[in-house]
Amino acid sequence: MTDRKQSPPVLDAVNFNYQLQPLRREAFSNHIPLYWLCAGTQEVVQVEWVFEAGLWQEQQTAVAQATAALLKNGTARRSALEINEAIEFYGASLKIAANNDYTIVTLHTLTRHLAALLPVVREILTEASFAATEVETYVRNAQQRLGISLRQCDFVANRHIDAYLFGKAHPYGRFTEVADLLALNTATLSDFHCKHYQSGNCRIFMAGKIDKSHVAMVDEHFGRAQWGGSEMAPANEHTTNPAAERHYRIVNDENGVQGAVRIARNFPTRKHPDFSPMLVLNTVFGGYFGSRLMANIREEKGFTYGIYSQIYNYKWDGALLIATEAGREVCEQTVTEIYKEMDLLCQERVSEEELLLVKNYLLGNILGDLDGPFSIMQRWKNIVLNDLPDDHFDSNIEIYKTIGPDRLRDLAGKYLNRPDYYELVVI
Repeated sequence: MTDRKQSPPVLDAVNFNYQLQPLRREAFSNHIPLYWLCAGTQEVVQVEWVFEAGLWQEQQTAVAQATAALLKNGTARRSALEINEAIEFYGASLKIAANNDYTIVTLHTLTRHLAALLPVVREILTEASFAATEVETYVRNAQQRLGISLRQCDFVANRHIDAYLFGKAHPYGRFTEVADLLALNTATLSDFHCKHYQSGNCRIFMAGKIDKSHVAMVDEHFGRAQWGGSEMAPANEHTTNPAAERHYRIVNDENGVQGAVRIARNFPTRKHPDFSPMLVLNTVFGGYFGSRLMANIREEKGFTYGIYSQIYNYKWDGALLIATEAGREVCEQTVTEIYKEMDLLCQERVSEEELLLVKNYLLGNILGDLDGPFSIMQRWKNIVLNDLPDDHFDSNIEIYKTIGPDRLRDLAGKYLNRPDYYELVVI
């Protein structure tokens, strides 16, 4: 019998064993790979179709995002209203988003409705019409959103810092102008759709309370024959062309009372051996609410409501970015304090107490992620899409548990050097 007077032992997250549920793999007859896992207790399922149809693949600026946004806005057989009603009738959601490397189509539904919704998704992916009226409406709305966003210092800062890091012609540094939106038309979007939204360019991920019968459903609609366009677009290659100057000040609003601070450098991809250890150092530096940057610039100085550093992981390149918004009169002091925290990490060892706190934070987040099928699949998806080995998760856990202060100081000396960073303040 449990002794209710005795409290259970309190364990640090570093003392737990972490296991990522194995991923199952299928290869359909048309060579589409399906990655799936059965987990969770609720009768729900998530299906994701991943296409290499992001900014990296587009030949014309703004085409990838416009194509993704208009996929649900009409097919040869249904209007946008009819498509939305067909999805909402089952209480499901279908989201489509294009990022730097991929377009991801995500369906969430009750497991029992999967058979009814897969034909709808198939129709959207293969028969999108990109009607001229829909394109015109999209362009008009995008122009309005862009005009509003360009008045915001943080939006302008994000556009420019990417261009400094990668070059204005690079997919990761390119940003959309009004002229790019006005150049969109049905023919351009249809051509991009035909070349990239096809079975030869698709990977499918499915998670939830599912079994082989649900795999068979996906196979029936997506796996038995080639679908989409017949001509695959050639793989694109892009070369970074970072800016020569590293310090910038932009006045976007003469009367602005707040400024956006961005300090960033290029960084290796997930395949680099320093990537995972740097996640630990970045957490110490600015990766969570208890970080050095937060303690100094928010809690002690009161310059900002929040400041974070983040490692961006794209497929072909990456970046380490420190970002915050602060009062106009304290932006320069904020920059000074950011560099001060960099220098301290380069010069002094992180205490064992602080490092244990960060390890528990990182591993505790992972522990929470392993409780749900969708978050488990997200970790597997990162592994698959980045061509990482299956034991990548286990290797990361070992790094998080065993990394020491000396290793962190070595990493800081390598990646937190002031001359390597681009510095931008936009008012």
